[in-house]
Amino acid sequence: MFSFFRKFRYFDVPLHIVAFLIAIAGLALLYSTSIVGDAGTSIFWRQALFFAVGAIAYFFFAFFDYHTLAKANRILYVALVGILFYLLIFGSLIRGGRRWVSVGLFSLQPAEFAKLIVLLGLARLLYLQRGKINSWKSIAWSFLYALIPAALIVVEPDLGSTLVIVSIWAGILLISPIQKKYLAVLFIAFVLVSGITWKFFLKDFQRARIEVFLNPALDPKGRGYNVRQATIAVGSGQIFGSGLGKGMQSENKFLPEMQTDFIFAASSEEIGFLGCSVLLALYFFLFMRLILISRKAKDDLGMYIAGGVFFLLFVHVIINVGMNIGMLPVTGIPLPFFSAGGSSLIVTLSALGIVQNVAIQSKALRF
Repeated sequence: MFSFFRKFRYFDVPLHIVAFLIAIAGLALLYSTSIVGDAGTSIFWRQALFFAVGAIAYFFFAFFDYHTLAKANRILYVALVGILFYLLIFGSLIRGGRRWVSVGLFSLQPAEFAKLIVLLGLARLLYLQRGKINSWKSIAWSFLYALIPAALIVVEPDLGSTLVIVSIWAGILLISPIQKKYLAVLFIAFVLVSGITWKFFLKDFQRARIEVFLNPALDPKGRGYNVRQATIAVGSGQIFGSGLGKGMQSENKFLPEMQTDFIFAASSEEIGFLGCSVLLALYFFLFMRLILISRKAKDDLGMYIAGGVFFLLFVHVIINVGMNIGMLPVTGIPLPFFSAGGSSLIVTLSALGIVQNVAIQSKALRF
């Protein structure tokens, strides 16, 4: 028992504090936007319950050996692929997609858990392939590992989660000792695949989102409405914001999906530029801490895991904030800790718990 509590000596306190500060801020802002929404505070209380589950997962993984977890991930990966196949065949069609699995009174989104499972699998794959990564065979195996669940997810359809999984693969590959010539070829291949995907595989509504992003005036009352209202909400917050629960865009229900996709826009209206600057500063500190833990990890597996979690959260924040301020197309990617959604919150806290274990085992990390 004493050996268990001794592990807290190596707990990364800065990471712990900033993660839970962001989580508390997310719950507060979700509550303030919920009191003016159609569903009332039920969204907030459901999110608070998921936060409790996520906090338990956070502490569990913080003291669970990440080497053992990475090995066990093989079973999780097979189960994930099976669940994704099940969704495509038997899943209920909800809001144009087959993305949710019912678990009692709640619904979970397997695509969110796929991000963490693929991350762990790629980290272990590259760890075992150390010294062999500079070969097309190793690169192809790593890509295939990420491609299988990504392909099943894009068919749901869920392009946003697919982009995150591909970004995690590219990010982990980037921090590996891969030679630049391979990266150059992969970049050219990415450009070609993007063009082919645009031409033959994107659905009409996905292509329309990008077209409207490039020119919102194409459909200001249709596809472009969400982005226009989001940017109006961000701008109306000015320096200090209108106050919690007092956002005009939210209160008058001009801003759609204000608890999920556009939570940043709704929050910006209430806390203003100053509040958003503090929020983004907290995210920045979290990212810097993840990079530090990755560099101080005792082995390559820990480095890949912490680095992968960095890319997981970084991509979410950049894309969500970018689409809220009109700089990126709307893709439906949640803002970590803020967007309503139990699956995303549990995965985020679980991922940070695993990084805590990397920090605990590194022992060399000091503050």
